Amino acid sequence: MILCMKYLLLSLFLLIFGCRLLLRQLNLSHLKRFGSQVPPGFAGQVDQHQLDRAVAYTIAQNRLGLWSALLGELVLLWFLFAGGLGWYDRTVTGYSQNFILQGVGFFLLLGLILSLLELPFSLIRTFRIEERFGFNTSSLRLWLSDQCKGLLLSGLLGGLLLAGAFWLVKTEPQLWWFWVWLLFALASLFLLYLSPYLIEPLFFKFRPLDQPALENQVRELMARAGLTTGTVQQVDASRRSRHSNAYFTGIGRVKRIVLFDTLLQQMDNREIVAVLAHEIGHWKKGHVVLRLIRAQLVTFGFLCLAYLSLDQPWLPNLLGLTDASFFARVLIFVLLVSLATFPLTPVSSALARRQERQADRFAGRLSGDPEALATALVKLSRENLANLHPHPWYAWFHFSHPPVVERVARLRSMSHGG
Repeated sequence: MILCMKYLLLSLFLLIFGCRLLLRQLNLSHLKRFGSQVPPGFAGQVDQHQLDRAVAYTIAQNRLGLWSALLGELVLLWFLFAGGLGWYDRTVTGYSQNFILQGVGFFLLLGLILSLLELPFSLIRTFRIEERFGFNTSSLRLWLSDQCKGLLLSGLLGGLLLAGAFWLVKTEPQLWWFWVWLLFALASLFLLYLSPYLIEPLFFKFRPLDQPALENQVRELMARAGLTTGTVQQVDASRRSRHSNAYFTGIGRVKRIVLFDTLLQQMDNREIVAVLAHEIGHWKKGHVVLRLIRAQLVTFGFLCLAYLSLDQPWLPNLLGLTDASFFARVLIFVLLVSLATFPLTPVSSALARRQERQADRFAGRLSGDPEALATALVKLSRENLANLHPHPWYAWFHFSHPPVVERVARLRSMSHGG
């Protein structure tokens, strides 16, 4: 019976991996077939040379991603189905009798191993692919510094959070699921406030916009939106890459919009204001709060289900184990949840795309110039060598933003009174 359950789980694991590979292959095949065609709305903005470079860039990124995924899956197969988890569990938990130290060591060491496995692919991505297509501006020293700071920061914050969670499990055996959820919720809010001032500046330098004319337009835009808090800043992203983007971060009085300095170089003021209007749309529509609430509800359900499942003997039996520590059981439970929720990925993607459409519509109305956001998106796609021909199924399953060709068409429909 135990062996049957193990093979059933292995079959499900391989089936989902096969689905991921199929979607990836469909996307690449679609790109190779249609990638040389200039999409509607991009004529005169994207030429054949740029399309060919975009196709080559997407293929190179996907090829490296495939090798990374294959290595990860092989390691995971050994770890979960060939006895690796049992050996790791006995080895790590055997070094200490302290429950909290066992748990922190179990997950931090596992995270470190996974990070080290990904490190060569990150190196190739930055200094081979990004370099080849003219995006990389980072030095090896800066890249190593970023990797070290990222590992140390995630180890410190993750270690503190894990220690707190396992202390609650130890001291509140009947209600730990609630207190751990509350700890995670408070930590999420704390990081939203902390990140813009203490975490992000460890990697980038931020400063207010240094263009007076643009700054005046931004103030007028924010006044029209009724925003009395929040700032707009530019970041020195060009130290690492020529990719361009914009994003919003923080919450409440620490919220701000961040523009890459590369974006400021590539676009005129009219287009930058339109991009800002899109980000303001996320604020005004409450998307950050909605995402935070949704994440907390999912976490609450996850922890309730974990509390009901972790003591069950069938959980380690799924991987052919007769016994496992609390931490190994958590890992097995996370695996089960990831497999069970895989079919729900399109739902999450669809919700994210809905918010992006709302922000686009808001931006068009706030700025009164939907065409400006359309041309900004065209420039972003061109400068970042974006895939302009994603397979519809791949986009439906994975994309958090609507395909850029669709976004441009919708915005231009607004421009013509649609």
